[in-house]
Amino acid sequence: MATTDLKLDEPGTLPKPGPVGRLLRLAFGLSCVWFVSELIGVRNDLIDSQDHIRALIWNGMLPGLLLISYVVNIGFSRSWKKWPALVSAATLLAIAALGYLLEGSFESSILARTLWTWELYLFGHLGASFLLAALIGTPGCEMRAMHDLYSRISGTPTQAHYCPVGPLNSVDRWEAR
Repeated sequence: MATTDLKLDEPGTLPKPGPVGRLLRLAFGLSCVWFVSELIGVRNDLIDSQDHIRALIWNGMLPGLLLISYVVNIGFSRSWKKWPALVSAATLLAIAALGYLLEGSFESSILARTLWTWELYLFGHLGASFLLAALIGTPGCEMRAMHDLYSRISGTPTQAHYCPVGPLNSVDRWEAR
């Protein structure tokens, strides 16, 4: 089972991704960029004609809640375990309740705007990290790509983190063999 615990490894201990790992990172990055571009496309029309939040926005919520702890913990070198997901879920529930009080519906404009903004950040950060990791061949998790780039520019070693979710860790180990 994947854990959101921050377990940083010493520089150079994780294998660099090979061509398959880099292509997978590129594909995941482009998928995130596509989703962000679709979100931007509906920025002025978050509620449909039946007064429901657009399905596009709902579709990003569950993956977002599953990914937010990894993005925050690994991307910002924090060890907050599941707290980012719990705080996000609690905030979204509180905003849904506020929307119900103000607009008479849980699917309110305030919840739509909050979900939209949260997903825009989350998938934008994730997409940029995947694309950068594919470009520079960051070892381990794509969420360390910005740290890796800083390390390469500054000459200051930075720690790496294995990929806790998805196939990338297995692919990188396979390619290293």
